[in-house]
Amino acid sequence: MNHHQALLQPAGPILALDLGDKLVGAAVSDDRLVTINRLPPLKRSNWKRLLQDVVTLIRRYDAQTVVIGLPLRLDGSMGDAADKARQVATNLAKSIEQPVYLQDERLTSFEATENLKTEGHRPGEIPALIDGEAAALILRDFIETDQKRTPVTTCPQ
Repeated sequence: MNHHQALLQPAGPILALDLGDKLVGAAVSDDRLVTINRLPPLKRSNWKRLLQDVVTLIRRYDAQTVVIGLPLRLDGSMGDAADKARQVATNLAKSIEQPVYLQDERLTSFEATENLKTEGHRPGEIPALIDGEAAALILRDFIETDQKRTPVTTCPQ
């Protein structure tokens, strides 16, 4: 598969991350991009620790692609949170071999909460599951809507 084909059809399994200030939600697909599983959230501390945790997940699930949620404003513009996510994605793309993508994640936290309620989770259980569910939604959107895929490229310095 050449680079252009890889951009059009990312290889699975795919690892998705929802970057939060304290926790990073994670979800992974199977290699055929059919099922998506929520993973326990990663604790967010410093860059080195986050990179180690992500590399551990990549190895554990043999992830071939990584997707990071891009928290755009409702009007589609970039804000501080989106700038931070883009910076993490760029650093990650420089640090791992797998291709890294950004995926619009507007309204995923709201949708994640609603999904968890629909699944029958009590309000007290939702905070522990919300990050993984948000990552699962980011991954679902990435798999289903290829026109919104934004590959993260690293420019040689």
